[in-house]
Amino acid sequence: MILEQYYIECLSHASYLVGDQSTGRAVVIDPRRDITDYLVDARRHGLTIEGVINTHFHADFVSGHLELRESTGAWIGFGDAAETDYPIRRFRHGERLSLGDVDIEVLATPGHTWESISLLVRERPYTNPVAVLTGDALFIGDVGRPDLANLAGGSATDLARAMYRTIHHTLLALPDSTTVMPAHGAGSACGKNLSRELTSTIGEQRRTNPSVQPMSEEAFVALVTDGQPAVPAYFAANAALNMSDRPLLAQHRRVPAMTAAQVRIALASGTRVIDARTPDDFGASHLRGTVNVGFDGRFAETAGMVAEIGEEIVLITYPGQEQDAAMRLARIGSDRVVGYLTVDAGEPFPAEVADLTQAAPKTTAHALDELLAANAVALVDIRNPGERELGAIPSAASIPLAQLRLRLDELPADRPIVVHCAGGWRSSVAASLLRAHGFEQVCDLVGGYNAWAARTAA
Repeated sequence: MILEQYYIECLSHASYLVGDQSTGRAVVIDPRRDITDYLVDARRHGLTIEGVINTHFHADFVSGHLELRESTGAWIGFGDAAETDYPIRRFRHGERLSLGDVDIEVLATPGHTWESISLLVRERPYTNPVAVLTGDALFIGDVGRPDLANLAGGSATDLARAMYRTIHHTLLALPDSTTVMPAHGAGSACGKNLSRELTSTIGEQRRTNPSVQPMSEEAFVALVTDGQPAVPAYFAANAALNMSDRPLLAQHRRVPAMTAAQVRIALASGTRVIDARTPDDFGASHLRGTVNVGFDGRFAETAGMVAEIGEEIVLITYPGQEQDAAMRLARIGSDRVVGYLTVDAGEPFPAEVADLTQAAPKTTAHALDELLAANAVALVDIRNPGERELGAIPSAASIPLAQLRLRLDELPADRPIVVHCAGGWRSSVAASLLRAHGFEQVCDLVGGYNAWAARTAA
């Protein structure tokens, strides 16, 4: 049996290649759009990819099932409840897929979405399972959130009740030795307490996962519907793309370089310009109207919060990061990166745009207290609800970063604004987004809530 996991940190996403060496037959589970790794490894193992299975309609990235179908001729599989614009193979609960000796059993595991399935992998039929690929049903340390449903006919509470049955009647009924291999890890917005571990076992999750402990269905529903991260605006667009017969990603595309003069024209025309340098370099000097989404953070997911899927994007990056940044955007369906400009770390922008440069205003925790005492600023907390439960600055309005672009009308246009997150990375995104949308008096809090809480406790 071949069982390979492919994990990308930027989206906290895991996909899988499952194959039988004796027959050379294989399937790919929950693939991303850039499919080269699957093709290369299949050739290395002497495998033919004959099928692609999505455990559900993903919302946080665009799946690569259409690209794999085009490249290999593979069929595309989903759970029985799925509806798509392209032909699919429907899998019912208990159905088995044989690759030879290697056997895959389909488990219906609704709760994250209605069409959700998990895949039980055995090295030989009717032996103890080696692994269960749980998609977004069971994570390491948590379970999938029930409020991202993309099929009609139920509420988050209905899905949470379905998830209770999925966890306690289906997945926890598996042998303790079964390896758990989910579709996401720590940082994903598809759950709230995901572990950094990439695999576990049913037995370990039974012992340590707070969301699967013995409890009533009502207690479970309350647990999984409370304190979830805000949903990024692009999730709905990605779910729709995954249901549709969308354009394919060119696997070896190269985004062209732009001159500084061309970037000036793009800014003047209203094109979204994303500066992927660090918050420190952006804060020291950036072009007016650009939005800071650091490449070293959750770049793709955060870019999906500040830019519409389908709009043209220009990138500003450090040398050598531009093509990777464009591919990360393509993974969430932002295919229209029209060019890039590179700037060396600590170096100034080209002379042609020097007149557009400015620093990003910031404030300290001490100065913020004085401003709040004088009622001189509006304070906006862009953290997620679960973070605020652990502590918040009094008088701060709560608008999670994922919702900020869609809630600009809630902010005062006639007074200074201070935005803060936990440590300062996301607040650089938020402050730059507000300035790009015409809010002229915006700064962010150095060190975020953590710095303010440390000062308050001192």
